Amino acid sequence: MSVAALLDPPVTDAASFAARTGATDAQLGDLVRLEILLADWNERMNLVSASSLGEFWPRHAFDSAQLLALAPSAKTWIDIGAGAGFPGLVLAIFLKGAAHARVHLVESQAKRCRFLSEACQVLSLPAKVHQARAEALSLKADVVTARAVAPLGRLLAFARPFLTRGAVGLFFKSEGVEAEIDAARAAWRFKCEITPSLSDPRGRILKVEGLSIAG
Repeated sequence: MSVAALLDPPVTDAASFAARTGATDAQLGDLVRLEILLADWNERMNLVSASSLGEFWPRHAFDSAQLLALAPSAKTWIDIGAGAGFPGLVLAIFLKGAAHARVHLVESQAKRCRFLSEACQVLSLPAKVHQARAEALSLKADVVTARAVAPLGRLLAFARPFLTRGAVGLFFKSEGVEAEIDAARAAWRFKCEITPSLSDPRGRILKVEGLSIAG
């Protein structure tokens, strides 16, 4: 997915999502099946808010897919606190069929892992579910990502095993992330860049590299 493909118009449905991302018919089909799975499982457990189900394409699918333009050559991803599978499941759908592609979905809650495992199986995704805490794993990847997991200082502690093995961090944040960055620098040294989110004008994506303990 090129940066040029991520320009206006806004995403509201599958057709506008395809226009913005260049998604193939097969990828759109997998995303539709994921939307159905999510709605079904959401009746039994709280994976996402009920209101956000009606905004699947902009709020979940496009929000997740925009990461691909920020790391176009990345094949191996780690999604910390994968929850309902965003961004991890969407990334896996786009990476399906790519050589050596793998998305590691890290989630500590068993019931959410069951949903993630079923989605991976039903959609035949290049993904693996880890029921574990992120900081207990020793995985190597090109990118580690997370959405709505923790303030940056704590998130960096979770992501440290992967960042110190060479991964780049791409973390979803909201406007005002500068305060989180300043607070995190009390414990950590790191380089970071802030990119505006394409799915929400209030959102930010934080790129983190070169993590070490301050002091």
